[in-house]
Amino acid sequence: METNHVSNKHKTKCLDQNSFKTVTTLTEDTTCGIWFLKGHWIQHFANKKAYVFLYGLLGCVFSAAYAYFNGTITTLEKRFKIPSRTTGIITVGNDLSQLFVSVILSYYAGRGHRPRWMALGMYTVVLFCLLTALPHFLYGAGSDALSLTVEHRINDHNATIEALERERKKALCHHKNSTASECEIEGGNYSPQLILFIAQFISGIGGSLYYTLGVSYMDDNIKKSKTPALFSFSYFIRMLGPAIGYGLASFCLKLYISPTLTPTIDNNDPRWLGAWWLGWIILAIILFVFASLLALFPKTLPRAAVRKEMLKKQSCAVFEAEPELPTSFKDMVVTFKRLISNPTLMLNNFAAIFYFLGYMPYWIFLPKYIETQYRQSASASSLITGSAGLVFSAIGILLSGLIISKYKPRARYLAAWNVIVGAISVLGIVSYAYLGCAENDNRAPLLPNGELNPVTECNSHCFCDYVKYNPVCSQDGTTTFISACHAGCKHSKKINGTDVFSACSCISTNNTLYFERLIASNNTKNDKVVVGTSLHEGGFATPGNCSVDCLSKFYVFLIVVCILKFSGATGRASNFLVTVRCVEEKDKPVAMGFGLMLMSLCAFVPSPILFGIILDKACLVWGKTCTGNGNCWLYNGKTLRYTMNFTAATFVLIGTLFDAGVWFFVKGLKIFDEEIELELEDLAS
Repeated sequence: METNHVSNKHKTKCLDQNSFKTVTTLTEDTTCGIWFLKGHWIQHFANKKAYVFLYGLLGCVFSAAYAYFNGTITTLEKRFKIPSRTTGIITVGNDLSQLFVSVILSYYAGRGHRPRWMALGMYTVVLFCLLTALPHFLYGAGSDALSLTVEHRINDHNATIEALERERKKALCHHKNSTASECEIEGGNYSPQLILFIAQFISGIGGSLYYTLGVSYMDDNIKKSKTPALFSFSYFIRMLGPAIGYGLASFCLKLYISPTLTPTIDNNDPRWLGAWWLGWIILAIILFVFASLLALFPKTLPRAAVRKEMLKKQSCAVFEAEPELPTSFKDMVVTFKRLISNPTLMLNNFAAIFYFLGYMPYWIFLPKYIETQYRQSASASSLITGSAGLVFSAIGILLSGLIISKYKPRARYLAAWNVIVGAISVLGIVSYAYLGCAENDNRAPLLPNGELNPVTECNSHCFCDYVKYNPVCSQDGTTTFISACHAGCKHSKKINGTDVFSACSCISTNNTLYFERLIASNNTKNDKVVVGTSLHEGGFATPGNCSVDCLSKFYVFLIVVCILKFSGATGRASNFLVTVRCVEEKDKPVAMGFGLMLMSLCAFVPSPILFGIILDKACLVWGKTCTGNGNCWLYNGKTLRYTMNFTAATFVLIGTLFDAGVWFFVKGLKIFDEEIELELEDLAS
């Protein structure tokens, strides 16, 4: 963007203290407050520091909401039996609304009272939080979760000893005419999925207003030399949001889905469902409070109004300011044509599109990725995701902003750094593919083509099609079976409160003496063999997955995640500066909205769906119902790791090539206009 300059002699003649004093009077546009909440006391907060801090806090809670959703995805899928491809479609709801409204809203709202428009957008996010929690209050905890509570067994008059024995028998090897072979009638309910999609769609309106108007309001009301530091500071606060969101998800998921009931399993059990709905209530209340405070800011900050007025007087009629055209559809089309013909802006947008295409699966599915690859619980995965990498992201964005503000590098240096960051990201994502856990990959017997055939010769007579996923471990601790039925176990015995499955036709009978002695030593009146008494028809199995050691590879994975988070965050400030400096000042809000529309259309919408399909393709064990498949219970770790990471690395590589194009076109682009700002600062002081 080229800027016209007048001579120093002419500026000295036009700028004086009297002209500065004439623009310090407060107007309606520079007055803080709304309705009856006005006064001299609140006017003290009409400054850039208060805005940057509140904008950062609001973004912190806003991003915490999306992180919380990502942290509870696995639990939502289990509760409502949602496959990953459907989860991907739900998550693009907010991107679809951004696609439809971001450009139009940024054009019209960008010329209005931006803080109030942003507050209105945040109220839609409050509605998003409440709607997301709504399915729990409409449909409850679900029969699967309630059946795993002490209260259910006590209160259910059918839960006699015989009924419990019949329930336990369903998980064992049985004949085809047994009632255990009946399919599960309850399937994936589409109503909760529709509510979740609508909630996401509504939140996109608030997201587009917050991002497009917030940064343009900041850049317009802050001196250009201080923009990188203050932008980075607000982004630093926002980056703490995902850590808070994942931490809140970890806390809530440790509570049972119905906190007033007593579960019979712990949170390490794959059937555990946490209180996913609780965090949405907390987030909605906090968002409402912060959004209401943001609405109190004026249309223009007082000191920014002073600088703009003095810039007008500076021209002294030598250069008449171009009159601003009223908002209209015709002017909007002209504005779009001006943006599309800007090569720097378009290349920068395309680079961001492919960058987000590659990184989207790690933002949405990272907790699930950690669960499936490294055998961490849902709560632990959310906590790790929110604390490790995101802290490094926050440090990276803050540090880069301070460095840019201090040294004021040229545009080409900023663009070159983005190319370096892209190259580091590609190498890091490729390394993810080789940071798997071999022990975890081999925990289930796979066919040569990488698929799992749950029906083998040893359990072909058991008819386990509709047995719920309830993994058991063979007596030698080397093989995990989908259930006791799939292990061919015919008998079950309660020992010290834990089921021990015996006569398992798919498990070797070696070393059964220990288990026979264990059963004999615990053979009391309270520990009855539920089905039969034979001990020599096969091996033994115990509940749960076989123990594997994935910690060493997991720690290496976390180190690489932190490095990529840090390096990627250092490029945010430079990317933002190139975007707002390569267009005219009046086009900044529209440029932000236009970029958001392109990213929604080309990255935010297709990426979750694409990677959701990739996740489902790697599924080994589906929860089956009478109407079809439910959620996935077990993934092929190696297939998922290679397909997901190499696909993501390819997208990021293409984005890096577009960043190289940005580097070529930004030659001569002026990022800072320090000479004029210093003179205005001297007069204002």
